[in-house]
Amino acid sequence: MIGHRHDVSGAHFAFTDRWGGVSAAPYDTLNLGGAVGDDPAAVHTNRELAAKALGLDPAAVVWMNQVHGNDVAVVAAPWGDGEVPAVDAVVTTRRGLSLAVLTADCVPVLLADPVAGVVGAAHAGRPGLVKGVVPAAVEAMAGLGARPERITVVTGPAVCGHCYEVPEAMREQVAAVAPEARSTTSWGTPALDVAAGVHGQLAGVGVQDVTGAGVCTLESADHFSYRRERTTGRLAGYVWLDVDVDVDVR
Repeated sequence: MIGHRHDVSGAHFAFTDRWGGVSAAPYDTLNLGGAVGDDPAAVHTNRELAAKALGLDPAAVVWMNQVHGNDVAVVAAPWGDGEVPAVDAVVTTRRGLSLAVLTADCVPVLLADPVAGVVGAAHAGRPGLVKGVVPAAVEAMAGLGARPERITVVTGPAVCGHCYEVPEAMREQVAAVAPEARSTTSWGTPALDVAAGVHGQLAGVGVQDVTGAGVCTLESADHFSYRRERTTGRLAGYVWLDVDVDVDVR
């Protein structure tokens, strides 16, 4: 259920795999995406199961209506009963509030400055990489007191640069904005490495503490992949800060 977890100075980063839930095929079994055609009751149950496995309150998780843009929302609580805003990054200073990002090949980006007490989550696919959603998230965090040199980032499972085949023109268009994203498939055709592009953008805004999950969703049978399956579920990444924590401010 929880495929990868990283903890540092009271900040927590976690990513799910596709197992341990109640959804039927083709969303089997831990689909956490509410807009992919799965039974809403199954998605609700899956979200509760995943939150409880992480020791989180399911009612204290902020989800996004992801649209491959670069808008960032500052949040202090889960959305109300109305429509969830269309954003691809959220940031908060609220300890104990978990921020969640959904993916099935795109790069889930989790960010934390435990000293400032600021965390963020961003959804970075190819369009989001080009539009700069991750630097926008860092900027929003800085507006809340975070400092790039203190921010820890963990990127989760995503399609890798050896598998994400694209037309040559598209590769060059993206590489013009994020040179590190230029790649070649294992069979020798043009490709993109979105995670490498994200890491390059983070370095460009002064964030150096960056860790990747090292899992290719297209290659891994334990993860959902839109490119492999088309109709499929969504993985989730979660980031949050402990409610009570002492941090080293040196």
